[in-house]
Amino acid sequence: MPRFIEGQGRQQVTLLPECLEDYIAEDNPVRVVDVFVDELRLHALGFGGVQPAATGRPSYHPSVLLKIYIYGYLNQVQSSRRLEREAQRNVELMWLTGRLTPDFKTIADFRKDHGEAIRKVCREFVLLCRRLRLFAEGIVAVDGSKFKAVNSRDKNFTSHKVQVRMQQLEQSINRYLTELDRADRDPAIVLPERAARLREKIAKIKLQMQGLGEIEQRLQSSEERQVSLTDPDARSMATSRLGSAVVGYNVQTAVDTRHHLIVAHEVTNAVTDRGQLGAMAKAAKEAAAHPNLIILADRGYFEGYQILECERAGIAAMVPKPLTSGSKFEGRFDKRDFVYDNRRDVYRCPAGQIAIHRFTTIEDGKTLHKYWSSACPGCHLKKRCTPASNRRISRWEHEDVLEVVQARLDGAPEASRLRQRTVEHVFGTLKAWMGSTHFQTRTLPRVRTEMSLQVLAYNMRRVITILGAATLIAEMRA
Repeated sequence: MPRFIEGQGRQQVTLLPECLEDYIAEDNPVRVVDVFVDELRLHALGFGGVQPAATGRPSYHPSVLLKIYIYGYLNQVQSSRRLEREAQRNVELMWLTGRLTPDFKTIADFRKDHGEAIRKVCREFVLLCRRLRLFAEGIVAVDGSKFKAVNSRDKNFTSHKVQVRMQQLEQSINRYLTELDRADRDPAIVLPERAARLREKIAKIKLQMQGLGEIEQRLQSSEERQVSLTDPDARSMATSRLGSAVVGYNVQTAVDTRHHLIVAHEVTNAVTDRGQLGAMAKAAKEAAAHPNLIILADRGYFEGYQILECERAGIAAMVPKPLTSGSKFEGRFDKRDFVYDNRRDVYRCPAGQIAIHRFTTIEDGKTLHKYWSSACPGCHLKKRCTPASNRRISRWEHEDVLEVVQARLDGAPEASRLRQRTVEHVFGTLKAWMGSTHFQTRTLPRVRTEMSLQVLAYNMRRVITILGAATLIAEMRA
C-alpha cells in the first residue's frame, strides 16, 4: 500500500541475535529479579527442594519458580496458566528461567506450598530497602482498603440475608402453587408443559430453602456472623461509598511518606480498622528500625488502648478523634467545651463552674472517672448543656495519652492530607495491577501469600524507579 509504513515479508530471512542475552537491556527490571532471587538464602527462608533428591524425577529449582512469580506480578500476570504461556513465548521470561517451561500445575503448587517462605521473601526486600536508608524520615501512613475475594455477594450470607431470601422463596412458591391450583380447576388455562415446569421450580426452591436452613444452623452454632460459600474466610465489608459493600478482605498497609514504599502489610478479614493500629505500628517500627517512628492514621483507627499500645512502644501516633458527640449533634456543649485541670483533677464547664470527681466505674472494659458539678440545676446555660439534672463528664484513666495525640495533631495540620496522598496512591496502584477480580486465591493464608507477591512487586518497581536498575543490582550484590 503506497504512502504507508510497510513491514517486511514473512518469508524474509533476518539475522537475529545469537543468544538471549542480547535481547535483554542492562537496565531491564528482569535483571533485578534475577539478582535478587540469586542472592537469597532460599533454604533458610523455608523453601523446600533446594537440595535435589537422590532418586526420582528431577524437579525445578525453587529459584526458577520464584523468579517466574515475581516477574509475573511485576508485569500484572498473576494466573498460573498465563504464566505457563508466558514462559513459552516471552523472551524476558526465557532469559530469566533459562528457557524452562514448567506447567501451570507446578507453578500453582509452588505458591500454594511455600506461602510462609514467599512472605519472608517480601520481608527480605523490605530489609534491603532499610539497608539502603529509604525509610530514613521515619514517618509512616497507615490505612486499610477492601479488596474483592473470589466470592460473590450472592454466596455470602448473614442471618438477615437468610431470612430475607427465605421470604422471597416462600413468595415464589406461593405464586407457583396459586398457578397450579388454577390449572387444577381449569386445565385449559395452564398448559400441561407449563404445569410440569412449575412443579420442577417448586422442587428446586425447596432444595434452596433446605440449603438456607443449613446455613442458618451454621450461623447459630458458630461465633461467626457471616458464612461465605466460595471462600470461607471472606467477609462482607462496607466500603467508603454510601450503601455499598464488597465481599473480600481488609488489607492493611504502612507506607513510607517520602518514597511511598510499603514498610509493612497484613491481610485480615476484620470488617473495620478499629483494632488494627497497634499491630501495624509495631510491624512498621520493626521493619523500618527507626527510633522515633511517627504513625499517621485516619479516624477509623481511633481506639484508646490501640493508641496507648503505640505510645508505650515508643511510636508517636497521630490519629484524629471521631466527632460522634450526640450533644453536639443536638446543639449542646460537647466534651471539648469542658477544660480539664490536671493539677486539681477537676473540669471547668463553659459557665465557669467546677465539676469534681465523684466516682470511678468500668464500662466496656475501660476504667472511667465521672465528674459533675452541684451547680448544674440552677445554671443559666443548662438548656445548652444537658436535659438531665447534672451534666456528667467521663474521663478514661489514660485520657492524658489521647490529649497528647490531639496536641500533636493541632501542631501538624497537614498530617491528614499527607496520609491521604501517601497511602491512597499505593492502594490505587495495587488495585489497578490486580484488575477487577482482585484476589485469585482462596482462604486467608493463601490470600496473604498473594498479597505479599503484590507488595514485593510494587516495592521492587518503586525502588527501580528511585535508584535505577543498575544501582539496585550493585547494592544487592554488595
